[in-house]
Amino acid sequence: MIRTTTLLVCIASLSLASCAPSSSDGDGGDVVRSDDGAPYPMLEPRYDMRVEQAVRVPMRDGVRLSTDLHFPDGAPAPLPVILIRTPYDKSAFRAGYLGDVVRMFVGQGYVVAVQDKRGRFESEGVYSLAVREDVDGYDAVEWLADQSWSNGKVGTYGCSDLGDAQVWMAPAQPPSLAAMIPQASGSINGPADNIYRYFGTYNGGAFNLAAAAGWMVFAGSKVYLRPPSHVSDEEFQRIAYQYSPGPVNAPEVDLDAIINSLPLIDMMQKANRPHTDWESILSYGLADPWWDQFPYYKGHEQIDVPTLFVNSWHDFGVNETLWQFNYFQENAVSSTARDNQFVVISPVSHCDSERISAPTVIGERDVGDARYDFWTLYVRWYDHWLKGEDNGVTDMPPVQYYLMGRNEWRSADEWPVAGTQFTRYYLTSGGAANSLNGDGVLTTEAPQNGAVDRYIYDPGSPTPSLSGSYGMEEGFHDQRPVEERDDVLVYTTSPLEAGVEMTGPITATLYVSSDARDTDFTAKLVDVHPDGTAFFLQEGVLRVRYREGFDRKVFMEEGEVYEITVVLDATSNYFPPGHRIRLEVASASFPRFDRNLNTGGNNYDETEWIVAHNAVHHSPEYPSHVLLPMVPEGASRLLELN
Repeated sequence: MIRTTTLLVCIASLSLASCAPSSSDGDGGDVVRSDDGAPYPMLEPRYDMRVEQAVRVPMRDGVRLSTDLHFPDGAPAPLPVILIRTPYDKSAFRAGYLGDVVRMFVGQGYVVAVQDKRGRFESEGVYSLAVREDVDGYDAVEWLADQSWSNGKVGTYGCSDLGDAQVWMAPAQPPSLAAMIPQASGSINGPADNIYRYFGTYNGGAFNLAAAAGWMVFAGSKVYLRPPSHVSDEEFQRIAYQYSPGPVNAPEVDLDAIINSLPLIDMMQKANRPHTDWESILSYGLADPWWDQFPYYKGHEQIDVPTLFVNSWHDFGVNETLWQFNYFQENAVSSTARDNQFVVISPVSHCDSERISAPTVIGERDVGDARYDFWTLYVRWYDHWLKGEDNGVTDMPPVQYYLMGRNEWRSADEWPVAGTQFTRYYLTSGGAANSLNGDGVLTTEAPQNGAVDRYIYDPGSPTPSLSGSYGMEEGFHDQRPVEERDDVLVYTTSPLEAGVEMTGPITATLYVSSDARDTDFTAKLVDVHPDGTAFFLQEGVLRVRYREGFDRKVFMEEGEVYEITVVLDATSNYFPPGHRIRLEVASASFPRFDRNLNTGGNNYDETEWIVAHNAVHHSPEYPSHVLLPMVPEGASRLLELN
């Protein structure tokens, strides 16, 4: 049995960005760093807080969304507003860490509105994934801007689903939306990335099983207890708290057992979660018109809002966040929006950027001191766009990222970093690259002769995931236990004579064959230290039936060789002298991705599988390679931290 250990039970902490670090770029002002290793503290409040709970905000179709309004007591009106829209219960923002975040912003003179999304907890309507996120977000912004105590400027904030909510709303262009801070906003597909991560559920055509199953079990229910809708607003506010709304009939779940079971489509029934979107997201094809009801990007959207994107190298959807950063610039309708898109990428796990301490250890890997004063940055961002303060925040570099291995913050003017040299590293062997003990080599020299590496992929004993952002054992872990398996092909460079920075998007082009009609190929990039420790960096997958596009299924024929492209998430890693670069190729990373049962069937409703005999070819005719983004010295700038 494959265990998922830390599988997505921190639903409350997913709702916001976390608490942490800061940088000075030399242009935007200096920040004082604490010297005891603690995370950067939140800013001290200047105002006390008063709260109006369970205010029902009307949407255009008459549905009312329950909203807590947190006011800075004594601050001069009119007041700017920060909106947080959550599916995870707004009451979580009344205490604990999330309550501290609200109090910090309120203490700086902001009204903070925390809203239960449609059909969630105290809010009316029926919840369904991302349905009406654009129009509900628009209506909430404009209602807040129209209140007598509002200055007419609204900003948005939040991480994970709360970050997605902002990006889904942006094309609606609410007139009063003045600025956004979406964190880990990865549930979006664009026409350029071709990954189809609908609501974070698909990657290269494979189903993001661990993350999706954990989310559905703990947060996907559509059935809630809430006060009756016919009561007056005053009565609703008086009695709402008594209902303690939450999913109905939600007993404890053995998530490991469920994830290891088949068929996939029955998993929520086994978890006693009968009323979710699980069956729909599995059964509708990736190009089915059913997905059109959601505000996923199709290539025609236009943007008119300054945005500060935040994500992490070991978080969900960092490719999508960086894609959004570029898309918002390229599709802006005003110079204000076009010239004010920024992105900050830390090295940590899901929604943890603000809580970075030193030393910064992610999983098993120590990446130095990655602290960055996000709290000061966020307040300065809102002060500029919502209060009109000329504080220099927009003078910071557009791209800021943490370079692991060198363990320092870097900056650039664009993504990918200008001057990046996309370099082919070819897969070669004598035909026995199986496992860490095989003869696989990764080299910049194109192959001069041919070889084929073969392995057996058995869905009954799938290659396990040892690392994986969002829903898996988070952090960078030593991959050698997986690399000992014969169903993993391992290709490694010689020890590097000089250090190299690799920062940017990563793809692997593989020439493959199989005796199955359909199978998966995974590609994983690894940093091998001189002592042999092999730290996970990023991985990707392709379900081969989708090699010609996600709008069609083209099955394999035995004896044929096919060119496929596996898209890995972006990363930033410095390989010092003596380190080696490694690529693993397999046909599973379970349970991060669902097992391909190799039948060519639906996969989601099957319980039987076929053992596949898979192969990777490398020769002058079939130059299998991974394309790595090598950044020359001086192409990016050091970001000074004080």
